[in-house]
Amino acid sequence: MDIAVVVLLLLFASFVAVGVVATVRTVRAVKRGVERGSAQARRVVEDTALKARRYTLMGAAGELAQLRLDLRTSIDSTYRALEAGSAEDASLSEASALLARLNDHARVLDTELKVLEREPDKGRIADRLPSLAERTERITHSADALRWAAQDRARQFADDDLTALAQQIDIEAGALRHWAPSTLPAGGPTGGPAGDPKHISRS
Repeated sequence: MDIAVVVLLLLFASFVAVGVVATVRTVRAVKRGVERGSAQARRVVEDTALKARRYTLMGAAGELAQLRLDLRTSIDSTYRALEAGSAEDASLSEASALLARLNDHARVLDTELKVLEREPDKGRIADRLPSLAERTERITHSADALRWAAQDRARQFADDDLTALAQQIDIEAGALRHWAPSTLPAGGPTGGPAGDPKHISRS
């Protein structure tokens, strides 16, 4: 009897532990989902505001907004291209790692540009703009190079696969056109009884 009680207690404790672990994991998953949703919402708001400033503000303020938009667009587009291809091409993992490092530089630069947007000294903004624009161009050029290379690689794989498939089909089509009487289906090429070819039924 005592053994049965101990077993029941152990089973109960196990169920409780499993329930606690499942609850914690669920809470963490929900929290991550909420954080991702909030981050995406903030990003959409920021991008919309940048586009508005780009087309409504003149001078240095508009240039800063354009630099931030160029930076974000290039990095985001490359992330999407690599994620789309990584499921079928494991060799893109190294490119993804390099993009993650490049994104660190992009985030630092974006922060500097954001701070400079609130700088009241127009002369300081004008002095900083050339170097910031040059850094933006270097980052976007590297991101674009990764994205274009991934796109070219995917297109080449598709072309190679299509070429190989076309060759296989040509070989099979040639083989189907060469037959001997012993290789024909029973009843002739139509597949019906000999002397009784199939006809399309008429209503």
